[in-house]
Amino acid sequence: MSAASLIMVQFLTWVADRARSYAEAMDAWRTSCPRLSVWEDATLDGLVRLDSDADGRTVVKLTARGRAILDGEALPLAGSDRPDGVLQKLS
Repeated sequence: MSAASLIMVQFLTWVADRARSYAEAMDAWRTSCPRLSVWEDATLDGLVRLDSDADGRTVVKLTARGRAILDGEALPLAGSDRPDGVLQKLS
């Protein structure tokens, strides 16, 4: 991911806003449209992860990479062809 798309930033902001169950995330963001794959992209790019809360529910949480995107920090490019692991400033 070379830059965060607007929809990705919206998704990450939605996840960060409050605790979200996996079921809630699937209801709101899952799609069969190949052009709108924000859930799949966020998962593959390591921006969100699934975890269990105190009640045993599966919840969606931001990873450090996902938080870095929202915070506008530099992070390694995911899936980059560049062998040197260049960091990119997201803006």
